[in-house]
Amino acid sequence: MQTCDLFVIGGGSGGVRAARLAAESGAHVILAESQHLGGTCVNVGCVPKKLFTYAAEFSEAAQDASAFGWSQAQSGQLNWPQLRENKNREIARLNSVYQNNLQNAGVQIIPHRAQISGPNTIAANQQEYQAQKILVAVGAQPARPRIPGAEVGVVSDNMFHLEIMPKRAIVVGGGYIALEFAGILAGFGVDTTLCFRADQPLRGFDSDLRRIAANEVARRGVVFKTGKAPEKTEESGKVKKLHLAGGETLEADLILFATGRRPALENLGLDQAGIAPNEKGFLQVDESFCVGGNVYALGDVIPTPALTPVAIAEAKVFAARAFGGDKQAQMDYENIPTAIFSRPNMASVGMTEERAREKVGEVDVYRAEFTAMKDGLPETGRRSLVKLIAGKKDGRVLGAHIAGAHAGEIIQGFAVAVKMGATKRDFDSVVGVHPTTAEEFVTLR
Repeated sequence: MQTCDLFVIGGGSGGVRAARLAAESGAHVILAESQHLGGTCVNVGCVPKKLFTYAAEFSEAAQDASAFGWSQAQSGQLNWPQLRENKNREIARLNSVYQNNLQNAGVQIIPHRAQISGPNTIAANQQEYQAQKILVAVGAQPARPRIPGAEVGVVSDNMFHLEIMPKRAIVVGGGYIALEFAGILAGFGVDTTLCFRADQPLRGFDSDLRRIAANEVARRGVVFKTGKAPEKTEESGKVKKLHLAGGETLEADLILFATGRRPALENLGLDQAGIAPNEKGFLQVDESFCVGGNVYALGDVIPTPALTPVAIAEAKVFAARAFGGDKQAQMDYENIPTAIFSRPNMASVGMTEERAREKVGEVDVYRAEFTAMKDGLPETGRRSLVKLIAGKKDGRVLGAHIAGAHAGEIIQGFAVAVKMGATKRDFDSVVGVHPTTAEEFVTLR
């Protein structure tokens, strides 16, 4: 039986980073991944989705071009097979980068599915391995709603490999994945309807961001059906039908269920190590990411923010504590920035206004809603938003939110300031870069 210091089950961002860092610290590491290296983010998540977002933005740019003097510009028609194949080539390149990085660090890669077969053993490719530590980093998978006919619809993983682009699509869900794909489809020229049971999308985000998201995504051609839960789905020939509460029926060529994700923990043999998920399907860990015994877990299988950079940061802490000699390393989940690559982009760091009032009490809210320079000439009516929440007593900036072009790029720098405890006075003391959307953060009154 082959032995190792660390056996990593799962080759996503968190698993790969943990394996590399442990190996670079001198540990003998084996990593098992039955699919492509890079996990959800690289293969069926943030990377290809953002590439599709870029593609969708070209149609909008073509529509605006005449206002900037380009008389010959036209949107044309999306060549879906070409975009899909170009995307596949880029993902394959990234897969090879991940493989080379692991191999250069000395990690042994097993391209097969692995299962825990005992307290210290793992079975993979009809062989058994013994490990001092086992790390579960298998990520999450899309969840379908529990309604009759749910199999008629597709999930986000399928969207990157469609044979043909539909003419009509229904996206079910009100979260960031649903919002992003609705914008992508509309940008591709698909008649798109976004359907969810709440009044506004993006539950848990700041109320102003939710409001402008609804307004601006709709302005870009997405039809909203709100306040009605899906009850069943059926297929009639090539037509897909979604029945909503209250009796309304929607028809389309494609139905996408973007209704959440769940940890991919089935058939991992966790019971062989005396481990079971909690009532919500997650693995509960301590500050060193230990589930119990010699089994550890991180990333989307534990109840922390399901973001790629979070999984990578958790991997750094795990490796430092387990193999790097830093037993005091800690993961800090405060003020984690996040971005939504919808149209328009949106991003946040820190508290929402609602959370700040609940936790701190009295706050000052600074808000600017405006037409960005690029949207002025085409007279599209598109609006951007910049918002800060600061404590009334000490002026510390508790939250920053933005909706507009390049929101994710902009929020990263301000996330450093919020993390460092900057005050509104600190923001005011900075000279803005003009003319930009980002300068609004340092000119708010």
